[in-house]
Amino acid sequence: MDEQYDAIVLGTGLKECVLSGLLSVNGKKVLHMDRNDYYGGASASMTPLEKLYEAFKKPNSPPESMGRGRDWNVDLVPKFLMANGLLVKMLLHTDVTRYLEFKNIEGSFVWKKGGKVHKVPSTESEALTSGLMGIFEKRRFRNLLVWVMGYDADDQETWKGLSPDMPMKEAYAKFGCDGNTQDFTGHALALYTTEDYLEQPLLETVKRIKLYRDSVARYEGTKSPYLYPLYGLGELPQGFARLSAIYGGTYMLAKPIEEVVMEGGKVVGVKSEGEVAKAPLVIGDPSYFPDQVKKEGEVVRAICLMDHPIPQTNNAVSCQIILPGNQVDRKNDIYIACVSAAHHVAAEGKYIAICSTMVETGNPEAELAPAFQTIGPVLEKFVSVDPLLVPTGDGKDSGIFVTKSYDASSHFETTCLDILDVYKRCMGEELDLDTPRKPAAEE
Repeated sequence: MDEQYDAIVLGTGLKECVLSGLLSVNGKKVLHMDRNDYYGGASASMTPLEKLYEAFKKPNSPPESMGRGRDWNVDLVPKFLMANGLLVKMLLHTDVTRYLEFKNIEGSFVWKKGGKVHKVPSTESEALTSGLMGIFEKRRFRNLLVWVMGYDADDQETWKGLSPDMPMKEAYAKFGCDGNTQDFTGHALALYTTEDYLEQPLLETVKRIKLYRDSVARYEGTKSPYLYPLYGLGELPQGFARLSAIYGGTYMLAKPIEEVVMEGGKVVGVKSEGEVAKAPLVIGDPSYFPDQVKKEGEVVRAICLMDHPIPQTNNAVSCQIILPGNQVDRKNDIYIACVSAAHHVAAEGKYIAICSTMVETGNPEAELAPAFQTIGPVLEKFVSVDPLLVPTGDGKDSGIFVTKSYDASSHFETTCLDILDVYKRCMGEELDLDTPRKPAAEE
């Protein structure tokens, strides 16, 4: 293994596999290692079901009523893809789509104080029929939507007196939108996780609402902007790993990492089982670099196995429900991602609802109480609390580039922003997702 590489990637989470695929496509000689014997790292899908019980150290094994174990593929980190979002752009840019099959998520909902679940309105006609708002508020929200969809940062005629750098709260004030409307617009349409966006330039919020609306419109007859791969999210890192392999990337699973070798403050390689693989660039997930990350909070996730669809969702076989922080008297939103046998991730007649949020108290599981009340009775529950780790440095001096942990959000946009950031830092240039890539002959 004493070989020279352009880059070494540690961990086979989605972020690391996307980065190794992108580096390989750009002509870099990549070695990819993981201490685990499976792909996906922290973002793996557990299959068969027995593996999930083992991972959470459950004293019992799955009962027969759960069906065949191999029919289950349970994600440890639940996330959906926006149909027009960054991850779809990366999949199309790299042509990894040919290894995967996707299906729409049936519903996109938002929770309102009092426990009622409503479809997220994304069109002018839905705005006028939504049960989220009273009659006068519906018109105000519709006017806001019309303004957003016509907004052009380069055309002052479309601004209606609201310049791109004004805070978003000014737009809400202009259209007279109340707190409830602001909650579902900012959190269920623009997908912000906290209220900080209200003070930030409105152009970003406008772009996010347009992304949501365009994602819903991308496939005719769909009711949500989200996609999800058949057989679970574990398929995604494997797809990018195949891409890397086509371009000469080398993969080694079940490989213990003994040391990241440094000389004069710069990385020179990685030591495993007594041998050193050399490279001037090392990328990895936070678990490989405990001394180069800091904790920015914790994420609590509860994987709930059920035998019924979530109430108030029109029996949707898959859906996302966002509980805005203000509606549940919290700073951070709570997310529910639900999938089922329709995506080949559960036995027939069974459902997986994964509830997640940022931890705010000393009793993380109790913070998910509004989500548990929303999804109804569960057959089995698996709860985890994971630190949210971020790198302490940018890696430019050391040559070590560390990704962030996965946050509580139930979509991939923040994940992709981290991938783009790491790519720019280690390659010195932005990833161009808009210019079509010319595939290699072997593809």
